[in-house]
Amino acid sequence: MNQPTHRSALLTDLYQLTMANGYYDSGRYQEEAVFHLYFRRNPFGGAFALNCGLELAIDYLQNLTFPVEDIQYLGSLKASDGYPLFSESFLNYLQRWQFKCDVDAIPEGTVVFPNQPLLRIKGPIIQAQLLETTLLNIINFSTLIATKAARISQAAGEDAVLEFGLRRAQGPDGGLSASRAAFIGGCNATSNVLAGQCYGIPVRGTHAHSWVMAHASELDAFRSYAEIMPANCTLLVDTYDTHQGVENAIIVGRELRERGYDLNGIRLDSGDLAQLSRDARAMLDQAGFTQTKIVASNSLDEYEIKRLKAAGARIDIWGVGTRLSTAYDQPALGGVYKMAAIRAAGGTWDYKMKVSEQAIKRSNPGYLQVRRQLEDGVPRQDVIYNEWEHDPLTDGQSLLVPIFRQGRKVYQSPSLVNIQAYAKKQISLFDEKTIASYSIKLEPVLAKLKESLQHQLTH
Repeated sequence: MNQPTHRSALLTDLYQLTMANGYYDSGRYQEEAVFHLYFRRNPFGGAFALNCGLELAIDYLQNLTFPVEDIQYLGSLKASDGYPLFSESFLNYLQRWQFKCDVDAIPEGTVVFPNQPLLRIKGPIIQAQLLETTLLNIINFSTLIATKAARISQAAGEDAVLEFGLRRAQGPDGGLSASRAAFIGGCNATSNVLAGQCYGIPVRGTHAHSWVMAHASELDAFRSYAEIMPANCTLLVDTYDTHQGVENAIIVGRELRERGYDLNGIRLDSGDLAQLSRDARAMLDQAGFTQTKIVASNSLDEYEIKRLKAAGARIDIWGVGTRLSTAYDQPALGGVYKMAAIRAAGGTWDYKMKVSEQAIKRSNPGYLQVRRQLEDGVPRQDVIYNEWEHDPLTDGQSLLVPIFRQGRKVYQSPSLVNIQAYAKKQISLFDEKTIASYSIKLEPVLAKLKESLQHQLTH
C-alpha cells in the first residue's frame, strides 16, 4: 500500500524541538518517560468514538528521520540574540536518530471512550516528547471522521453511503485522511480517486451539472454519457427540472437496454429530496426500472438522513460530502498527550499527573491499560488500571496491544477491509441498550494512587 502521509519529522510544533534540545543539553535525554494519548469528551455529543489513524501513525514512526535538509533548516533558525536556536550537539543527535520507543495502541475500528489511552508510548523522554504533535494530528482527525462516518452509516441503516467530501475537505491531506477514516467508519466507497489508489477503497462517481449544461439539451447530455459509460451510467437529473430529468433518464435507460446494458441509477442533488425521491421511484417503477437506484446528495449528515427516512424518502444510496469530511458540527476531537511517569536511567519510576481545578483535565498516572469486560459476548464495562501496580482482572480483553518494541514493529497490520469489518462488528456490539448501562471506571488501586498524588501536588 502506497502511504501518502506527511512523514517529515518537522511536521511538529517548535516547542517540541526546543524541549528536546533542553533534554539533550542538560544530559537528561536518556531518562525514560511514559505518555498517553487520549481524548476527554465523546465527539458530536455521542455515546462513543471509533478509534482510527493507527496505521498512519505506524507509517510515520517507521519512516521518522531527520535528513540533511531538515538539519540544515533547524541550524538556520536563530534565537532573539541572533545566535543559533539549537545547539550543534543536539542537531548531531537528531541526524543520528534511531527510534527506540515501545508503543502500545488500541486497534483501529475499536469503540472507545473518554480518558482511555488510545496510544501508550514508553521510551527515551527526548523521543517520546517529540512524537506528541504529529501523533495527535493523525489520531485526532482520523478518529473524529471515522466516528462521524459511523454515525452517518448507522442512520443510513442497510443503505449504501458514499463519501463525496474531497472538494470541501481541509486541504489535500485532510481529504485523503478523511476518505480513509470514512471508509473505516462504514462508508462503502469514495469519490476520491487518490484514496482509491492509495488504500484500495472502491471509487464511485457520475457526472456534474456542467456536463448537462455543456450539451444542447439534457437528453443529449444523458445520451452522450450513456454512450461513453454504458456500464457505469448514473444520471444527475436535477439540472433544470427534476421530473423531466427522470423522464429523460428513463428514455436513455430504454436505449441502454437495447444495447444490453441498464440504467444503474439517478441522482438527486437539490430540492425536496423526500418528495422528489418518492416521485422518481414511482416513475422508474412504472417504466419498469425497479432495480435502478436513487442516489441523493446535498448537505447530508446523520440528522438529515434520519429526517428524510422519517419523511418516507425512497433513497437507496446516500452521497455525503461536506458534513462528513469536515466533521461539520465539531471541528476537532480535542485529544491530548500527557506524561504519566518518568525515571532516570536505571532508577525507579516516578508517577506524574496533570492537576487542575477542572476534574476533566486531571490526567491519570501510571502505565495504563484498559480491560474490556464482557458478559455472554456483550461488552459490559471498561476498567482503566495501572499495569505496573495491579492487574486484578482475569476476564475480558486488554485493549492496548503491542505495536513497537524498542522501535521495532511487532504488530501485524490488518487490511483496510478487515479494519472496516472489525469496526462494523464493534459498533453492532454497542447498541443503545448496551450503551445505556455501560460503565467506564478507574480500578480502585489506580483511583487511590491518583487521589494520593493529587494531594501531594496540591498541598
